[in-house]
Amino acid sequence: MISNLFNSLFFNPIYNGLIFLMSSFSWLDMGMAVILVTILVKLLIFPLTKKSIKLQIAQKKIEPEIKKIKEEYKDKKEEQAHKIMDLYKENDLNPLSSILIMFIQIPIIFALYFVFLKGGLPDINYEILYSFIKVPENINMIFIGLIDVTQKSLFLAILAGISQYIQIQLILPKVSLKSNGQKRDFKEDLMKSMNLQMKFVMPLIIIMIAYHLPSAIALYWITSNIFMISQEIFVKRRMEDKESKTYNIEGQKS
Repeated sequence: MISNLFNSLFFNPIYNGLIFLMSSFSWLDMGMAVILVTILVKLLIFPLTKKSIKLQIAQKKIEPEIKKIKEEYKDKKEEQAHKIMDLYKENDLNPLSSILIMFIQIPIIFALYFVFLKGGLPDINYEILYSFIKVPENINMIFIGLIDVTQKSLFLAILAGISQYIQIQLILPKVSLKSNGQKRDFKEDLMKSMNLQMKFVMPLIIIMIAYHLPSAIALYWITSNIFMISQEIFVKRRMEDKESKTYNIEGQKS
């Protein structure tokens, strides 16, 4: 039942979407189709990812206040937790909301994996093809005439890792690596270690995974990361412009 639900909600729509693009635009290759489908999926979940980005930006802004609370109540862990939760409530933040984005994207990624690992492309599976989808005369699996998307590509795998690194740089809060003579805190050291691993280890993992899978997966990662980077910059600028206008209005009133 779970398998049928996954196929109906994710695998079949993505598969049919790719075939529809290939039949509608004869000049498209499968790599371009993957890029277009990825952008479409990102646009559909944009309202949710926008909220997630706003949360990340807001969390970065209250980071100094959280650090201050941790230092002030370092010996009173329960009170510290209450103060931090109160701070989140005051700023109308829910630290768990961004998890929803992750859960939505996981089945999409798996569906794309299976489309190229088990979908049989360039041969078409007529059993799962929607009745209104026209069968293309030819399916070009060579991206921009250079890369077979059914095969692995070191070049695209490296680009996937680089784009992942840039995205992580934008998302993660900056953590100072210097102790400035202050007493070392285990949690701060752990946070620094996790940040370093996310920034440098995660992109390497992405490169290794992407290299051992069809290059269409790396293409999805690259497109997804570039879209997320652009979205992060766009949302951040909109928030800054909104804050600037609010500040100017309040300044004029006073």
